[in-house]
Amino acid sequence: MSGSVKAPRGVAVFGAVALLLTGCGSPSERAGGGEGDEDLVTLRVGASPVPHAEILEFVDEELAAEAGLAIDVVEYTDYNQPNAALSEGELDANYYQTRPFLEEYLAGNPEADLTYVGDVHLEAFGLYSEKISDLADLPEGARIGVPNDVSNMGRALNLLAEHDVITLADSGGNTPSLDDIEEDPKGAAITPVEAAQLPRSLPDLDAAVVNGNYALEADLPDTAEVLGWERTEGSVYGNGLVVRAADADSADIARLNELLHSPRARSFMEQRWQGIVIPMG
Repeated sequence: MSGSVKAPRGVAVFGAVALLLTGCGSPSERAGGGEGDEDLVTLRVGASPVPHAEILEFVDEELAAEAGLAIDVVEYTDYNQPNAALSEGELDANYYQTRPFLEEYLAGNPEADLTYVGDVHLEAFGLYSEKISDLADLPEGARIGVPNDVSNMGRALNLLAEHDVITLADSGGNTPSLDDIEEDPKGAAITPVEAAQLPRSLPDLDAAVVNGNYALEADLPDTAEVLGWERTEGSVYGNGLVVRAADADSADIARLNELLHSPRARSFMEQRWQGIVIPMG
């Protein structure tokens, strides 16, 4: 799913067209634009709809004004656009990705001078199915979907290895590829699919490893069987704020990051997503 920006969810979300027509300086160069918001610094932050945009909207509605901030949340339904939009100055920050994903992006886009600020939360990857309820019932030759980008595919393959669906060689490290599959006792057909499409593809698969945000958006924890979760202790797959390197020391970004780690934001995540979204830091 590329090239799409989701329609606004509320007053804090502005359309992509408006963003493209509005020049963006550094966070400290702009103040809020709404009536009564003259003293607020407005940050435009790109995010996946769930849970990232919901977390940002909570912070905007409940916490930001007291810290002198207003947050305009721009929703993206794919993983391709937010880093490009940030690099081009259409955003002040984005919040949707892991550090390994950013490293992969920068390896392919060395001109993008972006910096990972720090982990905010972790979304547990799950192995979902609409056809079986127990991993022991996975059929011979099962079709298993995994995300097709390098970092998330590696994460998915590690999950499958943790649950003995496959065995991986040591050569792949944290980001193994299909070539690193050493043993596949059930002869599974592991099929790379764009991450955003995996929930829609699930009816055509025996199982799929789905990113937490897309699983939540599609209500998979409630509508499909969870055959296994990834190990979260010591995970390198936290999701966090990313900014242009020039803004890495911005006081406004530091305030936003602090709000995202506040006790109230942590409590919101824990209560809203019941252990699927795990606060970090």
